[in-house]
Parts: sequence; C-alpha cells; structure tokens
Amino acid sequence: MQFWDTVFVLCAVWPAALSVTRYSIAEEMERGSVVANLAADLGLELGGLAQREVKLDIFHNKKYLDVNKKTGELFIVEKIDREFLCPKLTSCFLKLDVIIESPLRIFNIELGITDINDNAPHFRRERVELDVSESASPGERFSLPNAVDPDVGINTIKTYSLSRSEHFAIEIQTGSDGTQYVDLVLTRSLDREQTAVHHLIVTAVDGGVPARSGAADIIVKVQDTNDNPPRFEKSVYTVNMTENTAVGTLVTKLNATDLDEGLNSEIVYSFTLYTSEKTQNVFAVSPETGEISVKGTIDYEDMKFFELHIEARDKGAVPLLGQCKVVIVVKDVNDNYPEITIESVKNTVEENIPVGTVIALVAISDRDTGENGKATLSLSQSLPFTLNQSEDRPKHYSLVVSEPLDREAVSDYDITLVVTDAGTPPLSDNETVHLHLLDINDNPPRFPQSFYTIRVTENNAPGALLSSLTAFDPDLHENQYLVYFILEKEIANTSMSMLFSINPENGNLYALKTFDYEIEKEFLFHIEARDSGSPPLSSNVTVHIVIVDQNDNAPVIVSPWRAQGSVVEEKIPRSTDKGSLVAKVIALDVDSVHNSRITYQLLQVTDATLFSLDQYNGEIRTMRMFSYRDPRHQRLVVVAKDNGDPALSATVTIKLSTVETAVKAYSDMTEVPLEYDIFSDLNLYLVIGLGSVSFLLLITILVTIVIKCQKPKASKAAPACRNSVISERNSTIADSTLVSNDAYWYSLFLAETRKGKLVVRQPVPKGSRYIVSSIPRENGNLYALKTFDYEIEKEFLFHIEARDSGSPPLSSNVTVHIVIVDQNDNAPVIVSPWRAQGSVVEEKIPRSTDKGSLVAKVIALDVDSVHNSRITYQLLQVTDATLFSLDQYNGEIRTMRMFSYRDPRHQRLVVVAKDNGDPALSATVTIKLSTVETAVKAYSDMTEVPLGYDIFSDLNLYLVIGL
Repeated sequence: MQFWDTVFVLCAVWPAALSVTRYSIAEEMERGSVVANLAADLGLELGGLAQREVKLDIFHNKKYLDVNKKTGELFIVEKIDREFLCPKLTSCFLKLDVIIESPLRIFNIELGITDINDNAPHFRRERVELDVSESASPGERFSLPNAVDPDVGINTIKTYSLSRSEHFAIEIQTGSDGTQYVDLVLTRSLDREQTAVHHLIVTAVDGGVPARSGAADIIVKVQDTNDNPPRFEKSVYTVNMTENTAVGTLVTKLNATDLDEGLNSEIVYSFTLYTSEKTQNVFAVSPETGEISVKGTIDYEDMKFFELHIEARDKGAVPLLGQCKVVIVVKDVNDNYPEITIESVKNTVEENIPVGTVIALVAISDRDTGENGKATLSLSQSLPFTLNQSEDRPKHYSLVVSEPLDREAVSDYDITLVVTDAGTPPLSDNETVHLHLLDINDNPPRFPQSFYTIRVTENNAPGALLSSLTAFDPDLHENQYLVYFILEKEIANTSMSMLFSINPENGNLYALKTFDYEIEKEFLFHIEARDSGSPPLSSNVTVHIVIVDQNDNAPVIVSPWRAQGSVVEEKIPRSTDKGSLVAKVIALDVDSVHNSRITYQLLQVTDATLFSLDQYNGEIRTMRMFSYRDPRHQRLVVVAKDNGDPALSATVTIKLSTVETAVKAYSDMTEVPLEYDIFSDLNLYLVIGLGSVSFLLLITILVTIVIKCQKPKASKAAPACRNSVISERNSTIADSTLVSNDAYWYSLFLAETRKGKLVVRQPVPKGSRYIVSSIPRENGNLYALKTFDYEIEKEFLFHIEARDSGSPPLSSNVTVHIVIVDQNDNAPVIVSPWRAQGSVVEEKIPRSTDKGSLVAKVIALDVDSVHNSRITYQLLQVTDATLFSLDQYNGEIRTMRMFSYRDPRHQRLVVVAKDNGDPALSATVTIKLSTVETAVKAYSDMTEVPLGYDIFSDLNLYLVIGL
C-alpha cells in the first residue's frame, strides 16, 4: 500500500518538474536583491504559499537563493562569485530544484550567471630580471611571463603596454587557443657604460568598463663587453721637483679610467719604448696603482727635466690601451737651515712682572745667500709676549712681556721661537724658551658658597662634627695655607666661640654644647678663612645654624586637677543623659608644632560601652545612660600621646563614682577644696609657673655652660691660647682593645699635635673612673678603670691638656666626650597583668563576651636603651588558636569570635614579651582564663583579688613614672 502511495505522489508532481524556468543575473549581486517573482512565474497562489514549506538546493555548503513566502519573490541570500562556481568556463549556469510541500511539487530553475569585471589582470611573477649583453643586436626578442584574468569575455585581458623606453618595445603573439604571449624586443643598441640597468614596467589591461590592469617590473641588466680603452685625465702632466729628493718619494699618481667592468676595467701601468733608460733608472711606475716614485738620485746640475711616456692597458681578451706623457721639472733647493742663538734668558720670574720686561735676547743667522739667506724670527703661537727687532742690528731680537701674567691661570710657558728664511721652499728652525712664574699672594681664599645653612638635631653630643667649611686658595705654598676663625659675636652674653669650635687647619665646625630646641632655635655668625701670605688675605662666609627639634618632651597633663595624687576622683549623677560631658583631659607639650600635637586614647576603662573619648579635644562623654547593672565606680585610664617619632605620652587615671541624684553629686563635689572655676584659674597659674621654672632652668644651664667653658688661667710663662677648646670628639667605649685584666684603652685624636706630654688639666678625684699619667709623645691612650653600666651612667665629659716641655711651656686642651653604648643586658619585666599569687594569672570573663572584646593586656618594661627596649608580644601557647588574638605591639588580647558550648571552660595562654636586642631577651606570663555564665558572676569573682583593680592600675602608673 505504501508503494502505491509513493507512485501516486511522484505521478502528481512529475509534470511540474519537467518544465524549466530560466533566469539570468549578474554575479556579485548584493544580498536581498530580487531575481524574479517565482510565485507568479510558477503560477502559485501567495495565500497558500505562506503555509507551505519551500526548499532550494545548496551548493558548496552555501545557500545562494531563497523564496519570500509573503511576496513569492526569489532573492539573493549569499553573493554569487562566477569565478568560484564556474572557473575557466565561458558560460555559467546554476541549476537547482524548488521543492514545495503540502502538496509536494518540484520545479526546475536554471539561473544563468553573467560575468562582471571584478578581477584585475595579474602576473604570476611581479618581478622579472633579464641579462642582456650590450653587444646584442636590435631586433632580439626576450620572452616575458603572461598575465592572467579569471574574468571571461570582454572582461578578460585585452592588451599589454610597456613603460616608455628608448631601447625596448613589446610585441604580442596570439596562440591557436587564443592565448596572448608577450615578447620584449630590443629596438636600439645598448651601452652599459651609459645605462647599466634598465627598469621597465609591463602592464596588462582587460576589456571591462571600467578597465582593470595589472603590472610587473622588468629589470634588464646590461652585460659588459670590452669596448672602451683606458683614458688618462690629461695627455701631458707637468710635475716640479727639487733636487736631492729622497728615494721612494712619491712624484705623482696617474689615474686612468676604463668605463668597462670586471677584467675589462682592470688597468696595468708601464713605461713605453719612448722612455729613455736613464729616466727609467731614476723613476719607477707602479703597475697596479700608477704611482710614480723616485728610484735614484735627482741632481739639478746633471738633468734639469725628465720626460716619462706611460701607457695604461686593460685586461680584456683583446686588450685596449691609452698613453700620456709626464714632464718632471727639477728645481734648485734651499739646503741650508737658518739658526737661532739664545744670548741671554730669564727662566724664572714673579707673576706680577711689569709689562715690557725683557725675558730673553735672541740672534738669528743663515749661511745661504740671496733670498735663501734672508731670515725672519716669529712666535709659533699667541702668547702674552712679543719680539722686538733691533734697529741697528736687524738679526737681533728681544723677547718682552706684552700682557699681565697670572700664575693661577698659566704657571709655565713654553715659548717657541721660529726662524724662517725666504727660500723656495722656505726652511725653518725653532728653539723653545721655558719660563716659570713664581707665586705672589694675589688671591684671597674663596668658599664654594657665600651662605651655609646647617641643620643640627637638638640633644646633640658635645663635640659633634656639624660640617666641614673648606675654602680654596689658588695660590701656592704659604700663600694657600689657610687658617679658619669664628668671628666673635655675642648672643645673650654668650660668645660664639663658647658654643662652636672650628678646626683652624681643616675648617671642621664642631658643637661645644648640647643644644635644646626649646631654648635656642638658631644661630647666625661668620667664619673667616685667612691665608698665610704677606700681607695675608681673607674672606668670610655666613653660617646659619638651625636647631631641629626632637621629641624629647613628654606631654604634661594639666587638667583635670590631681590634688590628692595620681588618681582623679569625680562624681556624676546616675541619671546623666547620653552624650553628657563627664570630664575633659588637657595636656601640653613644649616641643615644636609637629611633635606637640596631642591625641588622646582610652588605655583602660571599666566598661567600654559607657564612655567615649574625643581623640583631639580630650572630652570624655557618656555613650549611653547608666543602668542598674553598671558598677557604681568606673575607672578610666587616659593616655595623652604626642606626634613625635617615637611618640611620648602621659597618663591620667580618672575614678568616676555615680550618685543617685544630682543634688548628692553636687554635695559631694563641694568637698573638693577648689571649685571648677578656681580650678581653671589654677591651671593657668600652673602653666605660668611651669614657664617660669623652665625660664629659670634655661638661665641656670646657660650660666653653668659659661662657667664650664671658661679657659683656665695660664701661667705667667705661658702665652694665652687662641681658643680654649681645640676640638671635641664623640668617643664610644665599644670594641675596646684589652691591655691588661683591668684596663681598656681608647685612642683620642687631637686637633693640634704639638710635641709634649699629655696631662689632665684638673685633678682627678679620688675613686675616679679614669687614670691619666705621663704619656709618650707618640700616642695619647686613655684607660678605663672600671666596668660601665649604661643604665647607671650614660656619658662623661671632661678636658685633657697637652703641654710641651719648652721654656716657657705652651699648652692646649681638648674636650673628651665619653658615650656609653648600651648592650642588651636587661630582660623585659612584665608589670601587667598583676601576678599576686605566682607566675599564673587567673582571669574570669563572661561566656557571652562579644567578638573583638578586650580580655587582658600584657605590659612589659625594659630599662635598656630605646632600641633594645622595644617590646613585641607573641602567643607562645594557646588552648584554642581560633579563639584569641594578641596584638604584637600593645599586648592586647582580644576574642576572635564568640564562645560556643563546645569550647572548654578553662583557656590557658602563654605570652612571651621579647625585646629588640641582639641576642633578644624575653619574659613570659601564663594567663588562665575561666568563662562564667554571667557578667555579674565574673565581677563578683574578680573582687576576690587581694588588691583592687584601681590600686593595681595606680601601681603600674607609679612604676612607669619612676622608670
């Protein structure tokens, strides 16, 4: 049954498939272009076509055509390239079936694709090189590659053309299959010497509209033939030569040229038969270079001229040649050199010698006669000297100074005298006179700068080198030996020489005292550099010393008033509103603006949720209202920290007690001896008092420095020294050299090194740490008699005097500054948390403690120096590492998360405090934390500690202040 259904369907559609519908379109039509109305041509109804499925054939995996079911139009889906579908075919047809279902019908469509001129002709080789001999005859032909064009009909190649050429043309041949062949034809003889390479362009043009074309480069290289003889630049060369010319001297070089190339252009030079044998014995010609040189002796009296006949022959198969004649004219020579005689000379003079002074007397002579015997004397270069010719004796000259001389510009002159005769060619001789200039003191010392600004950090060590102010003097010897002085100037009745010292030999500037920025901020004075000439010359420079502040003053808390000790007690109503001002902390710092900026922090607080502290103005305010659960007593530890590096700080402990009513608080506050307004006045008085004390302390320090720096009275036999202190040196007793079991020595450098013995200027007190005895002149060893402890004594300052053994004896002194360098010999001491019952600290905290809450704070102190005493904290052991974190810098232990029911009730933490020494020292503390269910239980348990928390905090504060 299925078979008969299929036969029926085929019989139904077969009549429609037998007819063929033909269309013609041009290639490369745009997508969407309409070919024809297929529905109208096939007699299909548009209404039913939209409901039926229409299929068209696919070629080369591309669908080129489709049917619009709404309009019945056959349109372009993909651009059609005729050269792709029908390569090398003149006619191109696209046959396809249109299948329409429901009911099934098949239509045959034949689409003729017409060619358009969309392809330009092109050559398979875009560059063609041809080798053509220059002897080739006109009419010779050379095949060229053909161009191809994939288009057909009139759009294919129509003609060829050649770029303009006087020697070539093209001819087109057509084969039996219609293919065109191109030949390059020589129309005119070639000359390689005129044009060695011909650049041609052959162009293929098709017949399309508009026409397209393609081109190829034709490079014709002309091959050489020997058709050019060598040619000389001249037929006759004339050369003038003097007699006695040395053998081997080059007379001239002949240059013949051959326009050919290769062997045809290589030339060989030789004498012809017309050159006499005598001439060939005197001269030689190089076959390769054409150089004519002297072979024998030339004598003017024997022969006054020579004729040389030279030929140049190339190396072609049939050699060609050219000839020339060289005439050599011999001339008599001036063979006696003029002479110079130095009759008198001054080789050394002072640089300030007057202009016109005679340096030397010179005479000249020449044994020749006539023009060859006439000689003149001159200077070979431009110098500040001139030659004066004698009027009565023309061959005598005097060398005199013509310009002022300057030794600093030129210290030595080599004056070259040149004598030249009038011969042809002229002969000359020379003689050199050496002149050395002696120095005079005509240049003052010069500093590189006219103004120096030197920045000195306060708290400097006495004797510290501040700068090296070196001047330069271009003079020599004693005229350049400089001595440096500080020009005396007094500031506040203090001489600059008491504050600063300069090494007179090298200009090193030292500080004689420790400067305090808070007392003196700058100094302005002059330094003079004076040479040792006669008379001496000097110059000075302005020095501006700027004292740079260090953060050496900790903040001082001036409010709130601490009348009863270090703890401030305040009472506030329990009904205080949120945001109310409880207290205000005010701290002052006398350092510079940058270092004295104060910020405030809450170091400890009983309840962190109850109070807030403004870090800039120090105001303590309530963050919420008090509740019945809040303890009656609140303890706050506030730290005031400055902006220095490292920062310094001060702390104040405020104990707040809440009372039930404002009246009760007021009645309790009246027990304070001073009211708030009076307290504010008291702060003002306190500031004034501190300023007065600071001023008195400054006056005391200045007076002490003046007394200490006064020079001791000299003996009647000894003259007074220029400066009481020669120099200061910072000395560090470290890396000492062991002399004996109990003696260490340290070598000191003295600014002046007069011969003598080193003695102590002032008596050594009994039990002194030093011993100085009669010391050999070669050294100045200073011995230490005890072991020093940096924590007890950090520096020593004393004077040492060097006195010679002359009569009367002379002496000078030096200030010695011994600085003890700290070693890390003290381990940190843990002062918090308080360990009343042993090495284990027990703390109780609520189990409901939030994440980030402060559990404990470890505080350790180290009495070593600043560098060695920097403390860092680490968790050495911990029961649960996910539960607690430790800040390595401030020692705060905080919770990293909330407690869960799985966490053990007891937590054990071992904290190590390590200093910054090398090797580092450390201390440990064990903290046992127990969690309780409520905060009330934790508080009640904490009260069982023998010492209250407030007393414990006060103890820490006193310990810090004491250290």
